[in-house]
Amino acid sequence: MRLRTVLGLTLGAGVGWLLLAPTRVRPVAWEGPGLTPSRTGGPYADNGRLDTAERFAPVPGQTSPESVAVDIQGRLYSGFGGGAIVRFQPNGTQPGVVANTGGRPLGLRFHPDGSLLVADALRGLLRVRLNGGEVEVLATEAEGVPFRFTDDLDVDRAGRFVYFTDASSEYGWPHELLDLLEHGGHGRVLRHDLETGETVVLARGLNFPNGVALGPDGAYLLVTETGGPRVHRLWLVGDKAGTLEVFADSLPGYPDNVRFDGVATFWVALPSRRSPLLDATARQPWLRRVVARIAERTKLPLPEESMLVALNLEGRPVAFAQGSGPQSYGYVTQVLPHGDHLILSSLHGDTLARVPISQVRP
Repeated sequence: MRLRTVLGLTLGAGVGWLLLAPTRVRPVAWEGPGLTPSRTGGPYADNGRLDTAERFAPVPGQTSPESVAVDIQGRLYSGFGGGAIVRFQPNGTQPGVVANTGGRPLGLRFHPDGSLLVADALRGLLRVRLNGGEVEVLATEAEGVPFRFTDDLDVDRAGRFVYFTDASSEYGWPHELLDLLEHGGHGRVLRHDLETGETVVLARGLNFPNGVALGPDGAYLLVTETGGPRVHRLWLVGDKAGTLEVFADSLPGYPDNVRFDGVATFWVALPSRRSPLLDATARQPWLRRVVARIAERTKLPLPEESMLVALNLEGRPVAFAQGSGPQSYGYVTQVLPHGDHLILSSLHGDTLARVPISQVRP
């Protein structure tokens, strides 16, 4: 009898904690993304095309390469968890640290002058001079609001404007799940003028805006909204300038970085399949608050899977690749078309990987 009483009190205390414990997360009700696309048919059916991937050489002491950029010599660069910028030879060998941001480098892009532009989650928008490893801070705030989660970036062909995201002005790295649970619209899309040093906000109220990529002729910017989950098109010129519209939705996972092949295809990384829990509780913020109490105190990973999708200029999927086998390169955060291959990066990996484009888009 005494044991039953103790168990009852313990259970009651646990339920009470889940319902009443303090949390800074204030979930907002929203309509939700609709039905998850089928895994057995349609454009997002499982196909095993990412069950194998060729890993690059391991990088001693480094993990979690989030983004990848390529220089004019074909060498590949990625930012790792400890702040290191690592360079690989074109064939994926001889990795070596060439700089360290002192923060958490996420999105990478090369400027036309050969310097490396970095969206650093902890330090803001940076420029790295690779010949000496010098790190210059370009911007850390806009409109008086500091960046909390500088995420990804792109630079225009002339090299003057840098377009980038502050994924959440409320929840900094690495608390992206708390932002997704709250769905409070804390994300912004920004533009930094390298000539004047001015930073302006182009769009706000987004739920974890993540990857960005300029479209053909720089007429628009694609923005992946991880909390959507969907992809937006932000018009930069013409009658629609300043207008944000949905480019692609009903995705099977949460979109991360996006890269344009320069012709007609945007490659979008999907590190995690959509969570049934987040989908089902979109209109029940109190339930998401219960989950948030746990997420603030322990790591609750999203459903990991290898996925990527190619979208055409109209936002329609033209290729999809998925993998979940033991050799699969999981939690893909960026897909970079390079020659005959797609270069993959992953927050859960210890190096980069690649797959032939013909394997993904037969």
